[in-house]
Amino acid sequence: MSERSSNLDMPFILPQQAQKHVTHNAALQLLDAVTQLVVTDSVTAPPANPAEGLVVWVLPAATGLFAGRSGRLATFQDGGWSYLLPRTGWRGWFLAAKRLLVFTGQGWEDADALAAAPMLGVHAPADSTNRLAVAAAASLFSHDGQGHQMKINKASAGDTASLLFQSGWSGRAELGLAGQDAFSLKVSADGASWLTALETDAAGRVRLPQRPLVRASLGGGAKTMADGTRSGFATLAVNQGGFGLGTTVGGNGAALVVPASGVYLVMLTLDAAPSGSFSITAEANAQLALASFRNTSPPAQVNATAFGLASLAAGDELSLRHGGTATIDFSPGRTELMAMRV
Repeated sequence: MSERSSNLDMPFILPQQAQKHVTHNAALQLLDAVTQLVVTDSVTAPPANPAEGLVVWVLPAATGLFAGRSGRLATFQDGGWSYLLPRTGWRGWFLAAKRLLVFTGQGWEDADALAAAPMLGVHAPADSTNRLAVAAAASLFSHDGQGHQMKINKASAGDTASLLFQSGWSGRAELGLAGQDAFSLKVSADGASWLTALETDAAGRVRLPQRPLVRASLGGGAKTMADGTRSGFATLAVNQGGFGLGTTVGGNGAALVVPASGVYLVMLTLDAAPSGSFSITAEANAQLALASFRNTSPPAQVNATAFGLASLAAGDELSLRHGGTATIDFSPGRTELMAMRV
């Protein structure tokens, strides 16, 4: 049987040993030095007037009583110095540096758990995917100096660097570089199907691919419209955000259906040959006038544009009301209705 312990090298009390208290007290002194280890400082020479129980780390090129003791812990006990060779994995609080350090076998290195922990959970379990998990009412990232940056990096353009916002652990919004280098905001109603609400390229050009906007015409060339008749649309040259065609309007196309509630800018362009005074009005639900053109002394040919701003609801139907008599060119680019939510 060995006379000393494997890890702390403490002396054992042996059978038939005289003065067992000496061996026992030596082991207690060793425990007193290394348990809850506090290293006052790292030195090359013994400090003056050391306090009982003081522990220091002896640096290379030590002098005086510490000569030849470099790489050891020196503890002042019973009026003299004892020396301990630390084992790999020992941890100590270095008082002068105010750091918790771990002995690597070569020296003391930072033992801060945040520096090299494979994962960290703060009031929440971390896992191999979410290596940092925090459950709290709020999280604070503040400056240490003038400012603070949060950096989210990805390996290549096709990867993702983003902030994902969830409801009941199901994604509802994602902000960042999602599968491309263009910055985007994506939204989802179910966490499975996603729509890009906003996207900007490296030149700063912003695109709103779900913003409701439309350019609609009836098509079919010139038609003579009598007083009191109505017309709709058949061709959507531009359609973003979900405009559609609804109720048939007197055999002249179908009403344009508003996809989402909001304030809309409406623009009516006209190419007409009137036979007398006439008017044309873009209306919502055959009641609310949105944009209108009227002329009591018409020229031989009319090319005009009328604007309007109105609050519309999802499902509202837009159509044109005709007053007087005129031959109107309904071709795209001639007589059209354009609408855009602002």
